[in-house]
Amino acid sequence: MAIDTLPNTALPSRRGPSFGFLTSSPIIAIATICLVAVIASAIFAPWLTPHDPQQLVPANRLKPAGGEFLLGTDAYGRDLLARILYGGRISLLIGLGAAVVSIVIGLFIGLVSGFFRYVDAVMMRVMDGLMAIPSILLAIAVVSLSGASLTTVLIAITIPEIPRVARLVRSVVLSAREEPYVEAAISLGSSMPKIMWKHLVPNTVAPLIVQGTYVAASAILTEAILSFLGAGISPETPSWGNIMAEGRQFFQIKPSLIFWPGLLLSIAILSVNLIGDAARDALDPRMKQREAGK
Repeated sequence: MAIDTLPNTALPSRRGPSFGFLTSSPIIAIATICLVAVIASAIFAPWLTPHDPQQLVPANRLKPAGGEFLLGTDAYGRDLLARILYGGRISLLIGLGAAVVSIVIGLFIGLVSGFFRYVDAVMMRVMDGLMAIPSILLAIAVVSLSGASLTTVLIAITIPEIPRVARLVRSVVLSAREEPYVEAAISLGSSMPKIMWKHLVPNTVAPLIVQGTYVAASAILTEAILSFLGAGISPETPSWGNIMAEGRQFFQIKPSLIFWPGLLLSIAILSVNLIGDAARDALDPRMKQREAGK
């Protein structure tokens, strides 16, 4: 009997997750609209503002909002609106990149650790060691050793997130590998890569979607913290953290230098977290039932 003729007894996640939860309630719908608006403003920044976010014009420094500069200018005469919109590209790119990279690497580590017991002990101890180091301190150390660049910051933010994804995947695999259809596939001599890809990976899709939203929100916030502390990407590169770091010196003169990038940062993180909570409730109804029963 071939493995392909086995009855389809996999978990419901094999059919693929539904994204109807994005409009499951008015709050989640508003969060989705806000997140889409933030992403769209970053993508279409060249069409929304004619100014170069890195062009220094000392004669225009700290101009008030209105006229040619809708949000005014910063201490170096750069258009604040342009820097905020272009800064969204950096912050969102780091959030998305950290989520994708950590999920890919964490998925591989979690699959191997959950399926091969002799690898699990060593691999998980390494992950525990990484989780024991505060993520901010680890990121600062990596940036300090390798220099401040977009790639370095992305790597520094991603490393602390990998163990969390790996442990999540491992827990799913440990549960799924005891299912009858997996045991049948093993007894029939199906190859390990085929078992993992066909029977185990589909069961991790829903949890990884939820975890990916949390990783993205955490990465966006971590990048802002690193830039605010001066350990992020180079100051001339616009990002929400850099804009707030530069604006803190002139906060009493012009609070909008921190208010507007802080507002966009808060909206993006809050929207992603709300969508992640909605995804968790939609893709794991048992979690919602347990919380309702408390």
